[in-house]
Amino acid sequence: MRPPTANVGQAIIDVERVGVCGTDVEFFTGEMQYLHEGHARFPIRLGHEWSGTVTAVGEGVDNRWLGRRVTGDTMLGCGLCRRCRNGNQHVCEHRYELGIRGGFHGALAEQLAVPVTSLHELPDTVDEVLGALVEPGGNALRSVQGADLQPGDRVLILGPGTIGLLAGLFAKAQGAEVHLMGRSARSLEFAKTLGLDGVWASDDLPDLPFDAVIDASNAPALPAKALELVEPGKRVVYVGLAGSPSMIDTRTLALKDVTAVGILSASPGLAGTIELYASGSVDPRPLVAKTVGLDGVAGILSGERPEGSGAGPKMHIDPRL
Repeated sequence: MRPPTANVGQAIIDVERVGVCGTDVEFFTGEMQYLHEGHARFPIRLGHEWSGTVTAVGEGVDNRWLGRRVTGDTMLGCGLCRRCRNGNQHVCEHRYELGIRGGFHGALAEQLAVPVTSLHELPDTVDEVLGALVEPGGNALRSVQGADLQPGDRVLILGPGTIGLLAGLFAKAQGAEVHLMGRSARSLEFAKTLGLDGVWASDDLPDLPFDAVIDASNAPALPAKALELVEPGKRVVYVGLAGSPSMIDTRTLALKDVTAVGILSASPGLAGTIELYASGSVDPRPLVAKTVGLDGVAGILSGERPEGSGAGPKMHIDPRL
């Protein structure tokens, strides 16, 4: 494939780090819902969690972007519709999603072309590893914000994947008492190293009142379980997506007077995530198990864990290797 060129309003990024996400795996296996709905088709270059340096700009872009270390928004709205004008480009009906939707190629390459309006500059204290963790961090931060936690509140997170663990770290930094529930023994053992207040298998979860429950899993039964476990008058947050319909009983939702919050995108949480990483309030580096070159992508997408991988859930790609 030819190197990208910067069109009007675009910047060219020399990519330094890319995270592999569960969405990428779903594309690899053919399970991704967008493929079946017509929002995406092959061929497509994956990769929407990234960081890099601006090395070229197109017409209409300030040259001061050159040399800046950046990450960027995945959701690229049309910029014209009512949703975009109101700051909700991440739910624009006509949006592209970088490396996911509409044929807009992603970051699993040496270089990437993106609209300059999607870029977020990274301060010196946010290295390329943290930069590629901003996008999942934005989803997790929005989930914690959606839970409306106060210091001392008790939150339960369902799912010890990247989003669930990041949500736990953000909630802990906010002063909450954080519990996490999962199934995999390996992932639970890793979660125990992060300083959370309780890490539980589903059979061992204690009978505690939870002020919020965040479902960051892909298990179809857990959205209903979240509603069952949350205290009346409190909040459930749904950020995980199952591969098949996941049902809740709205009678329970109403009778418990629970607020349910859905999280689609990191977009409104990107700037806040960068600030928290930059300050050191949250350090997600331990979540990265291994970094490999582009020649290792296929193995990771097929479920392999490269030799020497740590216990964390996230795999990173460095196209320069």
